[in-house]
Amino acid sequence: MASILNLAGVGLPSSVAAPRRGRDGGFAFAVGRARTRRVVSVRAEVQAINPEIRKSEEKVVDSVVVSELSKPLTAYCRCWRSGTFPLCDGSHVKHNKATGDNVGPLLLKKPKE
Repeated sequence: MASILNLAGVGLPSSVAAPRRGRDGGFAFAVGRARTRRVVSVRAEVQAINPEIRKSEEKVVDSVVVSELSKPLTAYCRCWRSGTFPLCDGSHVKHNKATGDNVGPLLLKKPKE
């Protein structure tokens, strides 16, 4: 998770411990030295993730053909709710029902030979 936040430009310091689930369901990071610790909680709000892309479709799912894949099909999360992030676990279904959104996974497919 820390590497995901670094990729997103958050830039966590090297003293950040591995993330863990907080009591409120968000992710918590321990920041600082062993004696002085500060906990930062990150929680996603219940709101639509996809405000305007292809709203006429029931669920937006894109497929990409990649020849170097080891599995024939890999689904990547785009709702940020997956318990197996970055892989999709179907959490978008509950998110879509709660928010009226239509977000779905990114499917990477290995071409048939």
